[in-house]
Amino acid sequence: MAIELDGSHLTIEKLVAIARHEEPVTLSKDAIRRIEKCRSMVEEKIAAGEIMYGINTGIGEFSEVVLDDEQVRQFQKYLIYNHAAGIGDPAPIEYIRGAMAGRVNVHAHGMSGVRPEITQTLVEMLNKGVTPFVCQKGSVGASGDLAPMSQVALLMLGEGKAYYKGELLEGKEAMDRAGIPVPGLKARDGLATINGSNLLTAMSAIFLYDAERWLCQAEIAAAMSLEALKANMKPYDVKLHQARGFSGAIRSARAIGSCVAGGDLAEGKIPCKVQDAYSMRSTPQVIGAAHDALDYARSQVEIELNGVGDNPVFFPDEKLQLSGANFQGTPVAVPMDMAGACVTMVSVLSERRMNRLNNPALSAGLPAFLTKGAGMFSGLMLSQYTADSLIVEQRILSSPASIQSIPAAADQEDFVSMGMNTAIKNMQILDNAYGVLGIEFMAAAQALDFRDYNFGRGVKKAHEVIRRYVDFLDVDRPLYPDHTRMKELVRSGEILTEVESVLIKL
Repeated sequence: MAIELDGSHLTIEKLVAIARHEEPVTLSKDAIRRIEKCRSMVEEKIAAGEIMYGINTGIGEFSEVVLDDEQVRQFQKYLIYNHAAGIGDPAPIEYIRGAMAGRVNVHAHGMSGVRPEITQTLVEMLNKGVTPFVCQKGSVGASGDLAPMSQVALLMLGEGKAYYKGELLEGKEAMDRAGIPVPGLKARDGLATINGSNLLTAMSAIFLYDAERWLCQAEIAAAMSLEALKANMKPYDVKLHQARGFSGAIRSARAIGSCVAGGDLAEGKIPCKVQDAYSMRSTPQVIGAAHDALDYARSQVEIELNGVGDNPVFFPDEKLQLSGANFQGTPVAVPMDMAGACVTMVSVLSERRMNRLNNPALSAGLPAFLTKGAGMFSGLMLSQYTADSLIVEQRILSSPASIQSIPAAADQEDFVSMGMNTAIKNMQILDNAYGVLGIEFMAAAQALDFRDYNFGRGVKKAHEVIRRYVDFLDVDRPLYPDHTRMKELVRSGEILTEVESVLIKL
């Protein structure tokens, strides 16, 4: 069923469905009426010669330059040419589809002054699978994602390049093959297509969707490691976390408890220490803090997905246009910098538990490096090296981009969000996080194979899934295929899906 875009109800889940799973979209009838009403007002103002930023003036430092009628007709084309100034490798198709859906949702408010043909063309491109070729890098996140969104806007001129049915084609050919008329760009159309933080917001939405699922898997991995390490399970009693009051910690403790439920450790049949190390007993507090941070980031991203990120903004009922900075990416960049750092933090916690599984002085009787042949074999010794190298890269990437402004446009644009840098580095952080967590899963499964007691239902299922992809390490073998398979297994979410299916049935 098509997802209706009306300016107000675009969730992260809906955006992922459009961007990743190619769900069709429709523009609500009320949105079409609003767009038409606003465009009529803009055309009246143009005819009356009213000065409006980016319509009959230049932009940035040239905003005081007033254009004549012929320049107004040509300006949008040259605006897009000038701003299509990105560099390097193409952004993944799902990022661009997400940005296009977000831009349609901005237009749906009827406050952008764009022609309805432009918005409808974006809808057709989404539904018929025409995705512009867009360089990943080049945006400073204010005035929006100008460089990448300009490569989207080139298709409105029948220019640029686009993917269609697995081929990269010239823009006009892609549009022709899909049967989409090229609308051209008239006054206001170009700026209305590019002047918002839509790409960095779409990337942030996709990141949050995947990172939330990754955090849930971090709780499953933690439960496996805790079972293998004969943890004291009192720190995971939900009552303890309810007494403090943080919702994320309550949620995390409940998730870990559900994974170990039904096993000997949870039922008090296995001797344990009075108190475990922080990397074990602090797990609900740490993962819970990440849950809370991602929840806040989600709220900010969804506000942006449903807000009017544009400049200028038109108020048709009042015949008013206001020029400001609603394109500014900072409201998204700040919480997303925090979200990326939280994924790094939980990765560090994962590695510390993996260290305890490997270290015979800390592992409650497990063999050194989880091998039966210590000396001849080194077991998972080097797996920890790999995890450590990934974490160092995550730590470097966790420096906030939102404090890194470099002035541009002759100091007219003298503070920018650098939110695209946040979005790019967060994707790299999460990619490494899949690898780190995959290594903990592999180590925990190996450790559990040395134990002879009964495990919790969720832990059993996770172990079963892992063993479909990675065998018990009986004698040393090259581990890079195992590491890579585990990374992709975590990315797929298969462990989470199967564990949830078992726990839901209880």
